[in-house]
Amino acid sequence: MATMTAAQQRAQAKVEYDAFVAACPSRKLLDRISDKWVTLILAALGSDSAHQPGACCAGGPRVMRYSELQRLLAGVSQKMLTQTLRSLERDGLVSRTVVPTVPVTVSYELTDLGLSLYEMMRGLKAWAEVHMDEVLANRETYDTRGA
Repeated sequence: MATMTAAQQRAQAKVEYDAFVAACPSRKLLDRISDKWVTLILAALGSDSAHQPGACCAGGPRVMRYSELQRLLAGVSQKMLTQTLRSLERDGLVSRTVVPTVPVTVSYELTDLGLSLYEMMRGLKAWAEVHMDEVLANRETYDTRGA
């Protein structure tokens, strides 16, 4: 068997990614990006939050400070927001910019990779918002039928 370069091995592994296989690393990525806070952070940094008071109305990706994200994402703890932003930065989906002011200004924005994921996730968010009443009705029907 011929030996492969590292680049060839990576290319072969990429072709072989299959989330149905237990050991596939794409499963961990799916687990991470399916988190509600990831979805909401991507939506905020995309443009879905433009309907919020004081938010940008340009309709495109935007830069947000940590405090803006925390205010927008009702219910997120400081710890969870920090952990989620770090994981998104580690995966290359979000970039973090620190400006040495007093106090320090930290802002976040989607990378090109993050923007490509946002494009997919905004459809999921929109679907959940549009179909929530139907899902709630189905849950109520299921719960009252005495399963």
